[in-house]
Amino acid sequence: MKKHVPNFITSLNLFSGCVAVLLAFKGNYEGAFIAILLSAIFDFFDGFAARLLKAYSPMGKELDSLADIISFGMAPGAIVFSLLSGNTFSEWLPFVAFLIPVFSGLRLAKFNIDDRQTSSFIGLPVPANAIFWAGLVFSFSPFLLSNVCLLLILIGLFCYFLISEIPMFSLKFKNAGWNDNQLQYIFLIVCILFLIAFQQNAFAPIIGWYILLSLVNSMFKKPNV
Repeated sequence: MKKHVPNFITSLNLFSGCVAVLLAFKGNYEGAFIAILLSAIFDFFDGFAARLLKAYSPMGKELDSLADIISFGMAPGAIVFSLLSGNTFSEWLPFVAFLIPVFSGLRLAKFNIDDRQTSSFIGLPVPANAIFWAGLVFSFSPFLLSNVCLLLILIGLFCYFLISEIPMFSLKFKNAGWNDNQLQYIFLIVCILFLIAFQQNAFAPIIGWYILLSLVNSMFKKPNV
């Protein structure tokens, strides 16, 4: 029975991702944002449950990727598509948003065959990318609609981050000590400050902070990948 627990949690991730897609197309950015956050929580706990119960399986690995492409690829793409549908420039412009699920799929495929990404990541993880877009549109949609060129630049930049060779750290703690987890503690401390200062508007800046800290870390320390 325990071998089915991780797959059940992954299925909740997929279900929540489907809800996020539907809400996004309806223009309910807050609901889509919450659904993506729930998917990210389920995505964390399915891996945690698999490790705790020692319930790894080839099916679980495949199901995880299939769920992620919906929850962290299609869902943020649908959010940005819905936002761009309100532009007055071109009826074709919103379709640029679907570069997000395309590059998310490339990122997931790359991750599945890359044995270097055991303790850290190479390129931006798809949950982080999805949280960035969901949080950005939820918090700043009027500004983005007034600055469509900036939005298009961000789409291109984050698609690049997904498939780049930039080392990005994992939030997995080796132990409770400071010395072995300095980067993770620094990241979390600043995240708490962001949440206190910006509350529900903090999520896009938090992902920006994650990328910046990863870039700085890769400049001064040889990545352990």
